[in-house]
Amino acid sequence: MTERELIALALGLGASQVPGLSAAEERLLRKAPQAPAGEVEKCAGRIRAGEDPLGDLFCRLHPPCERREAGATFTPPAIVDVMVHWAAEAGSPRQVVDPGVGSGRFLVAAARVFPDAALVGIEINPVCALLARANLHTLGLARRSQIIVGDYRQAEIPRPGRTLFIGNPPYVRHHQIDRRWKNWLKRQANVLGFSASQLAGLHVHFYLRTIQLARPGDFGSFITAAEWLDVNYGQLVRSLLLNSLGLRQLVLLEPKAMPFDDATTTGVITRFEVGNRPQSIDFKRADTVEDLAQPNHSHRVSRAKLTSMQRWTQIFRKSRRRSTSLIELGEICRVSRGQVTGANKFWIAGLFSQDLPPSVLVPSITRAKELFESNGVLSDPSGLKKVIDLPADLDGFSAEERRAIHRFLREGKRLGIDQGYIASHRKPWWSVRLHDPAPIIMTYMARRPPAFVRNLTDARHINIAHGVYPRCDMSSRCLGRLAQYLSETTSLGDGRTYAGGLTKFEPREVERILVPRPEELDQ
Repeated sequence: MTERELIALALGLGASQVPGLSAAEERLLRKAPQAPAGEVEKCAGRIRAGEDPLGDLFCRLHPPCERREAGATFTPPAIVDVMVHWAAEAGSPRQVVDPGVGSGRFLVAAARVFPDAALVGIEINPVCALLARANLHTLGLARRSQIIVGDYRQAEIPRPGRTLFIGNPPYVRHHQIDRRWKNWLKRQANVLGFSASQLAGLHVHFYLRTIQLARPGDFGSFITAAEWLDVNYGQLVRSLLLNSLGLRQLVLLEPKAMPFDDATTTGVITRFEVGNRPQSIDFKRADTVEDLAQPNHSHRVSRAKLTSMQRWTQIFRKSRRRSTSLIELGEICRVSRGQVTGANKFWIAGLFSQDLPPSVLVPSITRAKELFESNGVLSDPSGLKKVIDLPADLDGFSAEERRAIHRFLREGKRLGIDQGYIASHRKPWWSVRLHDPAPIIMTYMARRPPAFVRNLTDARHINIAHGVYPRCDMSSRCLGRLAQYLSETTSLGDGRTYAGGLTKFEPREVERILVPRPEELDQ
């Protein structure tokens, strides 16, 4: 099926009968062919049976990699139903608003639970807006529905009374957000007395717009990627929820739950009531989507504690009983990031470094794959790439070596390497200054637990890895067993998981991992 045929199917299902068609939608409908009556009736039957064939067809026509740019991830019906039924616990709204309506899944589910509520969907993609209209008309909901084609940050919604805001705000990373909208976020946050980061994703914009539109007594539930729980730009969302938005419950879907069918991402559901300021907030962890409907895995956390915390995911972690024989890794080891070169393609030996002295070509870990494939021990440096580590003072080299080095540096200047942010802040710009060899090197970002590798070759590492450095004397056997213990016991839950499903381990987080004492490892 083509997109024109999908639009024709939406037209046959009555998309044009829902009032308020935009000019963009009308243009699409004028170009659409007539859909076969049999296909229309078959699709209508599936919609009445509770399915979303139009949304499914749209997702097949536009694969995840294509939809990612607009943040269009369709929420599975099981999650939609749970979120709508949770909303019903807070009462019945006069109006339901989905700020990124897609094919209308949240509005359709809300219509069943709230039979008297008006249904309002905002959608920037006119094709998706037509699909939502078709679903609503097929189910006899056209008369109480309104679809607004446009940007939620600019949309104005009717105010018939208490409003439920519910949906899945689009996840678009800051790189794809126009600077004028980044400035908008900063200005509007300042009006509310908060600061906003230019690194915030689009879902942060949607939280802010919701508080602009909402009134005391309104309530809502959003599902988003979970990274705002920990990252610096998420401070705005955390502040809004603890203040004006009135956070009531936070539900984290564990990374292994894979909440979305076509995206490797995390999920966290917020439930809020505008103007409400409970003294404690309910936190719940769900290992699977099915666990969402279960009452377990829940506990309350005081507002005061949340206000003082910079990272919220640690609240969800399963408590580990600390035996007297376990200590934090940071008590015996320091964890340090690898060195940032500023331009790996230039500083990793290759085309421009053929004549350089061997002494400045240092075998180094330059890819996480090298650690994952080492089987826990790095004993042969022959397969490693070399990083160029020039000293600040070049007088110690022979005349011939200096000529080769200066040719290399002239090439770097021609390529603008010396003008890069990292290089321009180094004195001199060419001195990378690799860290000392770490006895244990670890990966720190992947969709799997980190690998801790015993470094027997004195290999260095750049910023694709962390180094683990003992604070006290530790035997080689003790270091080997420490690396093995860390590899076997460290889980994804010890790090922070981002929207793409990647879990990242910051050095201080690694230092909090519990390990046996050195004397026990040495036995």
